[in-house]
Amino acid sequence: MDHLPPLRLLVTFEAVSRHGSMRDAAARLNVTQPAVSQALRLLEDHVGTALLDRSVRPARLTEAGELLSRAVREGLGRIAATLEDIRALHAEGERQVTVSCTLGMATYWLMPRLPAFYADNPQITVNVQAPATDLPVLTPGIDVALRYGMGGWREGRTEKLFDEKICPVGAPALVDRLLAEGRGLDSVPLIHVRSPANQHWAGWPDYFQARGLARGRAGGQHFDNYVQAAQAVYDGRGLMLGWRSITGRAVQAGTLRHWPGGTVDLGTSYFLTTNAMPSQDTGVFVDWVRAQVAAE
Repeated sequence: MDHLPPLRLLVTFEAVSRHGSMRDAAARLNVTQPAVSQALRLLEDHVGTALLDRSVRPARLTEAGELLSRAVREGLGRIAATLEDIRALHAEGERQVTVSCTLGMATYWLMPRLPAFYADNPQITVNVQAPATDLPVLTPGIDVALRYGMGGWREGRTEKLFDEKICPVGAPALVDRLLAEGRGLDSVPLIHVRSPANQHWAGWPDYFQARGLARGRAGGQHFDNYVQAAQAVYDGRGLMLGWRSITGRAVQAGTLRHWPGGTVDLGTSYFLTTNAMPSQDTGVFVDWVRAQVAAE
């Protein structure tokens, strides 16, 4: 144990390896980028070899860095899981699982299904957090991260839940009227969701480009989150890009309708990430999520 470096250096290194850059790691740790750089230098001095290849941009882990990254992730994950188990032992009646996901995923996919989880597991409380950045991560205190993208996250254990194809959706009456008028997607009213926090989600320009469709200036209403945008769609004010995690239940229920032939696969999916050593209650929740996806 005497040969171990200070824990803060390992935590900083883990953040860099997880986020892929010193800038993002500094933002997550709420420190300056020079502080992160200095911590990495100190850790490299302690280890005796380079952990980052700084000859490329962005810098990437060396072979030694990859080895240490795996060990640190596993070690910190084991510590986090053990602390969670200790808290559970000393907090009778307060068994909890904390889930981080986007606001849309929480509102339209997870929350409507949670009553079924509580029916089978009344002793476990599920806390749901929607980060302002719309980019859920597995930070200390988070047991499960449900997130959208193409995978490749380095922390914890990640598995794909389902593919996320997108398709325009609208109120059935509006879709029927637009089709009856012979309107195409190049002229229908649009509902946009765009903010600095959700740039990693496709917007209408991305959709039209993927479909090879031409459309002039994409006018219409703009919202900064899917909850507000979805309400405008329910009210029949336009079409919105729909994802399974956000509009899937509404389409199944008939309150929203897909635009015929409008589905596009951008190669994205929804993934579930846990710590390397999840707690027993986290395992119960993860099994339940898997069952929900399989049932669909």
